[in-house]
This record gives sequence, structure tokens and C-alpha cells, in this order.
Amino acid sequence: MTTVITVPPKDLPVTEPLDMLVVAPHPDDAELGMGGTIAKMLSLGWRVGVLDLTSGEPTPHGSESLRRTETDRASNILGLSWRGNAGLPNRKLQHTLESRELIASYFRVLRPRWLFAPYWQDAHPDHLAATELIEAARFWSKLSKTDMPGERFHPGRVFYYYCIHLRLAVAPNWIVDISDFWDIKRASIEAYQSQFIAGRDPQPPTLMDEFRVEAANWGRLIHRKYGEPFATKEPLALESLAGIL
Repeated sequence: MTTVITVPPKDLPVTEPLDMLVVAPHPDDAELGMGGTIAKMLSLGWRVGVLDLTSGEPTPHGSESLRRTETDRASNILGLSWRGNAGLPNRKLQHTLESRELIASYFRVLRPRWLFAPYWQDAHPDHLAATELIEAARFWSKLSKTDMPGERFHPGRVFYYYCIHLRLAVAPNWIVDISDFWDIKRASIEAYQSQFIAGRDPQPPTLMDEFRVEAANWGRLIHRKYGEPFATKEPLALESLAGIL
């Protein structure tokens, strides 16, 4: 069972390094952007964690306690290996030296092979600040002669998932087939009742209908039922062409 951990990085118990750490500005961003990919990689035995930077509150129909309950529910639907919350301020998220050191400390303790950050174009200031913060913290996590906990460490890659508030005609670098994991993704999003169901018009097309159509559109581009798009700023290395659909 996965429960959101809120203790500072220096107090985190030593665990096996993560294969992937998805860093999200708010609880629900990871599920929206790449819930299907998270579930897929977990099914293959990967260790996948999510670090939410803020509580996501206040919102019109949410509260701190309700959001924690919803996040625990979503985490267990996905079957996450680890989930934490950095406790940074919602609506006021900024890339400061203090926040950079905090997030770099998480990276040093959790030691993820890959990082996932929000796409670098967005209308939401928290999302823009999160991406800038993650990129800088990735660099800082390898510093020596520092008071940060853990050993110096540099995540090998940072990739970008799409959970954006702009209607952009984006061209992703690749799309993951999540056809067998759409139901898990949908359930993990629906766990956030206060964000996507409460107070919304129940008549179709609902917000959940729109999420399904979006996933179907990405799937159509790779001749699959459902997909999730990703971007990278650095070139990818392939051992062979066998994994390309």
C-alpha cells in the first residue's frame, strides 16, 4: 500500500533506487500526463515514484485532507513504489535556491535513473516553475562538498510529459502505447473526485470523456487504441530498432 510521505529528504528511509521519478507540480498531474505509462512500467517490474511539489490546494471543491485521501487512492490504483510531497506552496511555486536544494536532496536520496517533468510550454505558472526547478535540481544533485543529504547523484535522463493548459498542436518525440492500461489511468484520475467530477456538468461529453478522446487521438497516431506523448531535449539512444512500433 502506497501512502504519501511528507517528511524532508534527510529523514527518508534508505530504499532501493527508483527507475523513474515523475515530478508533478500538483497531485493529479502525474496521473493526467502519464498515468498509463506509469502503470505499464510498474507491470514490467520497474520501480516508479511520484514526487508532488505542492498540495494542489486551495481548489473550489477540495481541501488539504481530501486531496491527501484522493492522492493515496490514486497511488494505490497505480501501484506506485513510492510517493512523496515536497510541501512547496501551491499557486506560488517558484524556482528559488532553497527549493532547488530541497528537490535536489530528494534526487540524491531516491536516486532515480530517469526523471519526468512537465512539458516546458504552459499557461500555468506553477508548471513552468516546476520544470525549471527540476532541471536545475537535477544538476545540483551531483554537487560535492554540500550539506545536502545522500551521496552526489545525477539522474541519467529528464523527459517531459504533457499535462498542459494551452491548446497546442504539439509534436511529441515519441508516444507510448497504453491501450492495455487506459482503464487504470482512468481510475487513477477519477480518484480525484474533487478535481474532475464534483461540481462539473455530468452530461456528456464530460471531462473524463475528453481525457479518453485525447488518449485515443495519441493512440491513433501510432495505430493503437490509446497513447501518451512525451518529449525530450536530448537525443535518445537505441540499442536496436526492435522496440519501435
